Amino acid sequence: MTNDNHIRPLFQRTAKTALASIASLTAAISMAVTVQAQPFPSKPISLVVPFPAGGTTDVLARALGQELAKSLGQPVIVENKPGAGATLGADFVAKAKPDGHTLLMGAVHHTIASSVYRKLPYDFQKDLAPITVVALVPNVLVVNPSVAATSPRELIALAKSAGSKLSYGSNGNGTLQHLIGAQFEGMAGVEMLHVPYKGSGPLTTDLLGGQINLSFDTITPVLAHIKSGKLRALAVTTAKRSKALADVPTLDESALKGFDLGTWFGVLAPAGTPTEILTRLNAEIVKIINSADFRRRMDEIGAEPIGNSIEQMAKQIRSDTERFAKLVKDAKVAIE
Repeated sequence: MTNDNHIRPLFQRTAKTALASIASLTAAISMAVTVQAQPFPSKPISLVVPFPAGGTTDVLARALGQELAKSLGQPVIVENKPGAGATLGADFVAKAKPDGHTLLMGAVHHTIASSVYRKLPYDFQKDLAPITVVALVPNVLVVNPSVAATSPRELIALAKSAGSKLSYGSNGNGTLQHLIGAQFEGMAGVEMLHVPYKGSGPLTTDLLGGQINLSFDTITPVLAHIKSGKLRALAVTTAKRSKALADVPTLDESALKGFDLGTWFGVLAPAGTPTEILTRLNAEIVKIINSADFRRRMDEIGAEPIGNSIEQMAKQIRSDTERFAKLVKDAKVAIE
């Protein structure tokens, strides 16, 4: 009888504890289901630009973000996180919650960085999920008017002349502008001083001021200065001429046969983002890219709209990563 009196309260306490645990678990599951069931997007979206304001990546992100906010019904906030050749911004997004509310306006630079940097805190192909390539923008060899060259051949001759040490700016170590400069040096047989910046904004300011002699930047940040005569365009770096600079020859046709490098920009999300969210974002963004208004804006900044599938962007990333690994090795570009 004494034993029953001791056992009964113990059993009651155990039962109450079990019931309380079940209730807590049920509440947690219910909450998780509720959160999971929330429609996307459920809050403002952050679109991270890994460069300062004013460059092509920033311009494209703001143009896209404005329209994406309308189609998704949530604000799209462009956040500039420049540094380390665009890798700081990419790392931030790679480590963000994979719920579609933090996106990266990535670029071809990220496929180069994996070969240029000996150590990166993320894997571009594994830690980020492609959504779509937004646009392709040709790069242009542009000089300050004080440089005594009106063609690529004259520039090469100037670079080879005794005592000449031309300087070129890029958007940072390991970016495409850096690699184009290295490729130009190798194919032309010249040596120039590379000056890395955090983005096109400060680069263009110094180019206009004569602190550097030339750059291989995308057309967007320098187009107005070329048209006003403040900068001189010598050639575009893609195999085909740009509609925005139809009178400017390609490096391939004017001096360096086989030269063909251009910059693409696209949207990515953290790996692990649900497929339905990636598919939704792809559909919304491609629809925007194919709209007449957006295409008109792209023409104004010298960009060629793309808007492809998730699979096509993934293939582009794989292909460029392999392609630039060889170029980086040949150009002997490496950063600790």
